[in-house]
Amino acid sequence: MNSFTEKAVEVLSAIPAGRVASYGQVASLAGNPRSARQVVRILHSMSAKYKLPWHRVVNAKGDIVIGDPDTALLQRQLLKEEGVEVDLGGRVDMQKYRWESDGDWMLF
Repeated sequence: MNSFTEKAVEVLSAIPAGRVASYGQVASLAGNPRSARQVVRILHSMSAKYKLPWHRVVNAKGDIVIGDPDTALLQRQLLKEEGVEVDLGGRVDMQKYRWESDGDWMLF
């Protein structure tokens, strides 16, 4: 696993229940703010193996952007179970639920 991937996995693992982060936010915290698409690939390929909280990641506007309707519905349900409100359009209020990292989770 390359350095960015390792850091992204650490960041993703640190997102607490009841909070969300954007793909770009994860990329920035992992050291490369221009790698939001890489975060998508990491989530797609490594969520099960590393038990990543994939459902806590949305786009910068707070939208659930997963193309598969069943998986998007699952994401909504998982977020709601954690107390995160998702509106009828599939959007999370980023001002209210965005994870503000204090850096304490950093292991690198």
